[in-house]
Amino acid sequence: MTNKNSNKDACNCNVIHEDVVNKVKAKMPKEEKLYDLADLFKVFGDSTRIKIIYSLFEEEMCVCDIATTLGMSHSAISHQLRVLKSAGLVKFRKDGKVVYYSLDDEHVKNIFDQGFSHISHK
Repeated sequence: MTNKNSNKDACNCNVIHEDVVNKVKAKMPKEEKLYDLADLFKVFGDSTRIKIIYSLFEEEMCVCDIATTLGMSHSAISHQLRVLKSAGLVKFRKDGKVVYYSLDDEHVKNIFDQGFSHISHK
């Protein structure tokens, strides 16, 4: 049995619009930048990391506070914070023996807000 809807979105023409193709190719970022962007978006692909980022919108927090807020172990939160830190999404400061985490900059909130806005309008 053939699915009649399988090719609805397929292009049925053989014409290459060279002006469009050349324009897009000229503006395409370098391959390594695209890989970096893909890696950044992978970091947002974990709900625990999303919860941590959301928590840090409100306040800078230590691992103990984040773990209590999310009902998780300190080690699980520490692991996710290392991932977020290596991606440049969170930063930390020490106050005596306590380490406080916060968002690295306003870009992190903007990325989050744009994604949340996108899923909310569906």
